[in-house]
Parts: sequence; C-alpha cells; structure tokens
Amino acid sequence: MKLKLTTVAATLTALFLSSTASYAQTTGTVAFLMPDQGSTRYDEHDWPGFQAELKKICPDCKAIYQNGNNDVALQQQQFNSVIAQGAAVVVLDPVDSGAAAAMVELGQAQGIKIVAYDRPIPDRAPDFYVSFDNEGIGYAIAQSLIEHLRITGVSPEGVGILQVNGSPTDAAAGLIADGSRRAVEESEYEHLAEFDTPGWAPPKAQEWVAGQITRFGNQIVGVVAANDGTGGGSVAALKAAGVDPIPPVTGNDAEIAALQLIIAGDQFNTISKPSEIVGAAAANIAFTFLNGGTPEATTTLYDAPSQLFVPAVVTRGNLKEIVIDTGIVTAEQLCTDDFAAYCAELGIE
Repeated sequence: MKLKLTTVAATLTALFLSSTASYAQTTGTVAFLMPDQGSTRYDEHDWPGFQAELKKICPDCKAIYQNGNNDVALQQQQFNSVIAQGAAVVVLDPVDSGAAAAMVELGQAQGIKIVAYDRPIPDRAPDFYVSFDNEGIGYAIAQSLIEHLRITGVSPEGVGILQVNGSPTDAAAGLIADGSRRAVEESEYEHLAEFDTPGWAPPKAQEWVAGQITRFGNQIVGVVAANDGTGGGSVAALKAAGVDPIPPVTGNDAEIAALQLIIAGDQFNTISKPSEIVGAAAANIAFTFLNGGTPEATTTLYDAPSQLFVPAVVTRGNLKEIVIDTGIVTAEQLCTDDFAAYCAELGIE
C-alpha cells in the first residue's frame, strides 16, 4: 500500500483549519485512552500534547485520560467507563488491535466517534486514524542501519541482521516490522531471524537476542529493533555476552535513555517523533467531530481516513540538531553525570 505523506507543519495546519475555521466554539467530553506504561511517552508527551491543544481550542471541553497498562480487559472497562461518563469522541490507542474492533463497533453503534491513535485497528474501521507512518518508520531505521554498514565497509559475506519487532497484538508493530523486513530483504545482508516481543517488553527482547547471540555469534552485524525499549534490551544482551564492539542497534521514540545510549555509542539510531504533535492533531480531530464536521484526511489505511506524519531518524551525527537545538530534549535532561563527556564531544551544552 503506497501512502501519501505530508510534512508535520502542513498536516497540523490542515487539521487546525479543518477543525476551527468553519465551526463555532463548542463543548463536550473527549476520552484519551492509551495502551500501556511500558513507554514513558504516553504520560509525558502524548497526553500533555492532546490536553494542551484541546484546552486551547475548546476551553469548555472535558478531557478524560486513562491508561490500559497493557491489559485488554482493563482497557475495555475504561472504554465502557468513559462512554458512561458521556464521551462523544474516544481517542483510542489499543492494547490489542484485534480486540479493539469490538470497542469500535460498540462506540459507533451509540453514535460515538472513534479516533484510532498511533496503532491502527484493521478489523473494524474507526472514524479516523492518526499516527506517524509506522511502515515508513520501520523502513527508515533499518535502511539507516544498512547504509551505516555499507559506509563502514562491513562485508555482507556470511553475516546478517536480527530483527526485533514489537508486540504481536499491536497492528502498528506489524507495520513497523513490515518496513524493517523490506529494507533488510532489499539489502545485500542476510535476514538472520526475527522475533515478536510480547507486550513490547524489553526483558523479552533481551532474552531473545541473548539466545540469538549463542546461535549466530559474530555473524550478527546489526539489530533492527522496533522501539527504544526493545533496542535497549538488545544492547543489554550484547553487552552481557561481551560483544565488543557492539553492532549497530536501532530504536524508535527518542526516549531519553535511548538518546543517552546513542551519544555513548551503544545504540545506533532512533526516531524523533514528538508525540505531542500527534496528540495535538488528535485534539483537533476530536474537536471537528464534536462540531459535526469531517476532519481532513491525506490517505486511507485499513479503510479509515487517516493522517500520517513523517518522522526523522536520529543518529549520533545529527542528534544535537534534531532533538537539542529544536527543544525536544534539553541538555540538562540528556547530559547527566555519566553522559556529560559524550555531550561535550557533540558540542551539547
């Protein structure tokens, strides 16, 4: 499926105009249901971005935030609860993309608009889907790693790349995996093995990579990990096995711990995708639905009108420019005692 991509600025402008230009101030209740606390992004970035934007465009709107803590039954209870509290729009990042189809059906049957967020819901089209381009992310992180192997002269003879995917119940993880697999299979490097990490749990990723080190040894010249948690688990496994130097390991989400691994040279890349951007977009989409309007889509994914944002790959070489100079992360957050010397090397003050 070929997706039409837009820049962050253009997409935000389109969403804002579609949600505010034609409609008067309104009120209503909007629920923001996130999937887990394994990543810090939901509490620290997605929800604040959503909440701040909704408050700006609709001061009288009520926003309800719940986190499913990687529990399908708990998220179902939360969904039922926000409906009972009068939510007219539910922004849903599902714990289980398959199980979420029933929630979409239930909500739509009651006239509630469902906005799939971050993770798509393939089995039942929501009213809208907003996310980063997950397949593009998978391809980008893998392609970045492969280009690094080429530039550094790593021969493809007798070696290959491991692929550590996200949760098998997360459709977004499947898209990331598709993109990563495609990049590796298009390259001259062998695709050694891959693993779907239950619940995106870093210890599960670490355990699997440890087993692959025993299996493949120095044949492993790279690890394409789907996010910073699985990337960190992969790095931990390599270090525990005494692998030196550590082959390039990818990530995704630009978490502080991952950025610190990158400046220290232990992780090769990540994806800078300020989640506040998608959170703000979701707020505008919800506001449009509250006003009886139709949000502007730039593509369709799994039969849902969609907006997909284009993120940036971060490596040690461009980290300062992308995440420090733009204010996404501060030097104080990144350059703690153990990493101050690395920050100095990169001119981060």
